[in-house]
Amino acid sequence: MPRGNSSLRLTPTLLAHAVAASADTLRFTGPADETLSRYFRNHRALGQSERGFVAEAVFAVLRRKRSLEAAADSAEPRLLVAAALVRALGFSGRALSGLLDDALIARLRAARSEDQPPAVRAELPDWLWLRLASAHGEEEALRVAQALANPAPLDLRVNLARTSREEVLARLDADGLQARATPYSPAGIRLVGKPAINRHPLFKEGLVEVQDEGSQLIAWLLGPRRGEMIADYCAGAGGKTLAAAALMRGTGRIYAFDTSPKRLASLAPRAARAGITNVHTVVLAAGLDARVKRLAGKLDRVLVDAPCSGFGTLRRNPELKWRYGPEAVDELVAKQRRILAAASRLLKPGGRLVYATCSLLAEENEAVAAAFGAAQPEFQPLSCAKVFEGQRIALDTGQHLKLSPHRHGTDAFFAAAFERRKP
Repeated sequence: MPRGNSSLRLTPTLLAHAVAASADTLRFTGPADETLSRYFRNHRALGQSERGFVAEAVFAVLRRKRSLEAAADSAEPRLLVAAALVRALGFSGRALSGLLDDALIARLRAARSEDQPPAVRAELPDWLWLRLASAHGEEEALRVAQALANPAPLDLRVNLARTSREEVLARLDADGLQARATPYSPAGIRLVGKPAINRHPLFKEGLVEVQDEGSQLIAWLLGPRRGEMIADYCAGAGGKTLAAAALMRGTGRIYAFDTSPKRLASLAPRAARAGITNVHTVVLAAGLDARVKRLAGKLDRVLVDAPCSGFGTLRRNPELKWRYGPEAVDELVAKQRRILAAASRLLKPGGRLVYATCSLLAEENEAVAAAFGAAQPEFQPLSCAKVFEGQRIALDTGQHLKLSPHRHGTDAFFAAAFERRKP
């Protein structure tokens, strides 16, 4: 991404594009990346480096909106972009000469972040900060929040059904791309920088997928074996479905359920690229779907990657902290409980159930798992640490899987595992 010392020349026109694109995303009418893509489609004359600058400015505003508003003493997009250039993106006074008023630059530089309230330093809305601080303590909550305000690294998942991590690392090295094995996922690789990996032969050949290491670990927690019948109950675009399929080495059957035909439609080409043929997509109807009822008590493993606030992915989707309020979280919790109860009916005795979210909030995580355990005594809780120990994965976060960016370098994930008791 371009910085103040890059070869990109910052012009009034380019600055105006950054302000206009930021204004669009700050309306919070949809995901920021989709809003930005639409803006670029409407302004095709922008070159690649210019788009890179605009995107970086937009996401800097979204990540650090609270502190930028405090420094600029305004929520106006023009001033937020100006504050982002000075305080977040490191543009020099020389680079900004003639574009921003000298007095404004001096005022933005003089603003002291340490004098701001904790929620501002955490770059979070007040209600979310209070919940995090209550759950973790102020010091730990601030570490979590500040880590989530930074960009995420680019992680890959190696398709272990077709190649090895060592072979992929060797090919990346031969092509001049810096990468290393991730510390926890046996299939993970973390790249240095943000190369266009979707243009690389490894990606086009289906040997790697882009997937955060934390997301990969959910599939290892599910632990599917060859020949089993499993389900990804809220499959979405199928990232975890494909990760589970790779562990099964193309055997057995995986049902990818979702209520959204649009989300599921993107799974088929990804599976084809990866050479995976044992995935069966099913668009769920409202209420009790007849196809799901026929599978009751027949599946070996079920993953419930539940719809959630997504606050654990703020490094990638910073707009979520501004789009969701406490009322929306309460609605999600009710939905999570219903989905988990419905999905649990699919399991045979001895089968494994995994409930997962990418949320930071206890009400979406531990509270849902505890309520399910209390209501479903035939399901015995499993220790996630012991499951990983059995797979030789050196990760112990206790009974539940609890990942965070400042401790594990991943997005923030939660998971609870259960086994259906045998009669």
